[in-house]
Amino acid sequence: MAACPAPGSRRRIRRTHVIAAGCALALCTTVAAPAAADGGTTTTTAKPTIVLVHGAFADASSWNGVVERLERRGYAVIAPANPLRGLYNDSTYIASVLDSIKGPIVLVGHSYGGSLISSAAAGNPHVKSLVYVSALMPDVGENGMSLAARFPTELGTATNSVPYRAGGVHGTDLYLKPDRLHQVFAADLPESTTRLMAVTQRPVATTAFSEKAKVAAWRHIPSWFLVAKQDKTINPDQERFEAKRAGSHTVEIDSSHVAMISHPQAVTDLVLQAATAADSARPSLPATGSTYDARAETALTGLAAASLVGGAGALLLSRRLRRPAP
Repeated sequence: MAACPAPGSRRRIRRTHVIAAGCALALCTTVAAPAAADGGTTTTTAKPTIVLVHGAFADASSWNGVVERLERRGYAVIAPANPLRGLYNDSTYIASVLDSIKGPIVLVGHSYGGSLISSAAAGNPHVKSLVYVSALMPDVGENGMSLAARFPTELGTATNSVPYRAGGVHGTDLYLKPDRLHQVFAADLPESTTRLMAVTQRPVATTAFSEKAKVAAWRHIPSWFLVAKQDKTINPDQERFEAKRAGSHTVEIDSSHVAMISHPQAVTDLVLQAATAADSARPSLPATGSTYDARAETALTGLAAASLVGGAGALLLSRRLRRPAP
């Protein structure tokens, strides 16, 4: 018959078990905490800033209906003035606006503004999503003119060319013909509104459409695209081609070119989709599954080994304490 340990030995055994359990718990906490701090599977809940970039012949007020709706949802919104002087000049300017923003960004471009966001977002880790609204979406080496040649519209016959001089620079501006603006640009708006748009339109330099894209941020950043099925400024088939090529999340609505004015709720809904999308929407990441973390695996392996060693040590100590006193 095995000898029973003395009362003092029993207390030492229980104390040993408590100490071993406590060590194991402390070890779990110490090893697991860095893995959580690394944020391998943690998602941010901070709302992104929405940046709205207007296109040619327009100004930032074209986003008014969208701005109001986004602000009611609690989003910070910026609608900068697009210089409309050329792809390289304008995208550099928009990139500088983005550099001034802290936290995540959803970048939205209408028409020619789509070319700008494709360039301005390149290399900026804060831009989480790109949204194109009846927009140009050129690949590297393409420009607005080359895309329009493949997908012609009525825009070519609806503009006037006007030479300009500014600071020693000579160039050519394009204006929409007042009597064509309603039909080609904004057929689903009242004519009283389009008459004002014709008078207050901002011209765009021809370099906006002739300079070729040097980068295409949509290749690395997830994108959303609104196709305006009644668009006569950019061919809807061009919009579909661009969206399909980029793997964009796409919606189509019955709208003229200026969907953000005539259908601000539909545009807002698409922007909100982009703003609330999970990081797994990025083209470079799998649609499902978790990210493999070698450091976490190493930590868990170490935890298992430490637990095994700790358990063995506690068992040996317990056996020694159970031995009867000589």
